[in-house]
Amino acid sequence: MGLILDSSVVVAAERRKDTVEKLIEWVVSVAGDQDAALSAMGVTELAHGIYRAPTPKIREQRQAFIDELLRALAVYPYTRETALLAAKIDGEQQARGVTVPMADLLVGVTALELGFTVLTINVRHFRLIPDLQIIQI
Repeated sequence: MGLILDSSVVVAAERRKDTVEKLIEWVVSVAGDQDAALSAMGVTELAHGIYRAPTPKIREQRQAFIDELLRALAVYPYTRETALLAAKIDGEQQARGVTVPMADLLVGVTALELGFTVLTINVRHFRLIPDLQIIQI
């Protein structure tokens, strides 16, 4: 069993000025001792925040935090299987009138493909992905 950390969890830790070590300790205290990882889509979301930073100082802080995070956690790629599963779920959900934002869909589908749980602060969009296991913090 493992966890895919949603960007909301990482951003909250970075805003609290936590270290990556403290973030990981917090994740373990909430979800138990499971392998924590990121999805490639989650990395994209986090890196996007670097370039949106309002000041050079904040940009540098975000870059340093993400660099440390990437040294500490595995990143699971967006694979052909992920793409096909995302297409299936998105198509089926849209046929029912349900739209899952693409970034959350790709994070969630990465977790599904691995048999992992998503750890998030905001479950709203992840609840729209059938069979996805979610831990809200």
